[in-house]
Amino acid sequence: MSLRLDALVIDAHDPPGLAGFWSGVLGWTPTGDGLTLEPADDTGFLIRFRPTRAPKTGPNQVHTDLTSTSLEAQEQTVARVLELGGRHLDVGQGPEEAHVVLADPEGNELCVIEPGNGFLAGCPFLGALSSDGTQAVGYFWSAALGWPLVWDQDEETAIQAPHGGPKISWGGPPVNVKTGKNRWHLDLAPDDGSDQATEVARLVALGASPADIGQGSARPGLDPVVLADPDGNELCVLAGP
Repeated sequence: MSLRLDALVIDAHDPPGLAGFWSGVLGWTPTGDGLTLEPADDTGFLIRFRPTRAPKTGPNQVHTDLTSTSLEAQEQTVARVLELGGRHLDVGQGPEEAHVVLADPEGNELCVIEPGNGFLAGCPFLGALSSDGTQAVGYFWSAALGWPLVWDQDEETAIQAPHGGPKISWGGPPVNVKTGKNRWHLDLAPDDGSDQATEVARLVALGASPADIGQGSARPGLDPVVLADPDGNELCVLAGP
């Protein structure tokens, strides 16, 4: 078993603009063509932005949870998101909620979490990729990445890399009906000592299935292989380490 989380990939109508927004929010460094962001901490994966013409049709399956060290820091993060082009978002949260729900310039949801949140204690600024999904899909991703379960209660699950970094969590049922390709997905890469074909076969054995997003026929060992996890969420297995 040798797969690593290489990148969170975000489909965008304006990839350079959205990359600039998230670089400003997270303090991550743009690299190459400016469409890939490198973390400034131990997050352990990249964020890539890819072009799409597809409209956003509903809530994303994944959103980011940003941590706060104090109420002042939380307020500063909210102000920075708004200054960079984000906006407040009403998802039905009550006035008693301590976290702040926002959206980036293309409507992607994000939360700025209050200080003292126990679930995200010890996590970096990008504290979690908070996901809509079943308990079974949490188990799948734990096995796929080799990350231990750090939460498994009431059908809610979360995993975290052995070194720490952000958590990936799934909220359990009810799970939103999938209406098209997810705007956010994960790219996985074989580490040294493994290869794409072996890892694809292992993921299929764990419950993944081939997915058609119009990518055409992949050239074995050269192109990414597109799969779907047990909940139908797209993922890509890259061609090499």
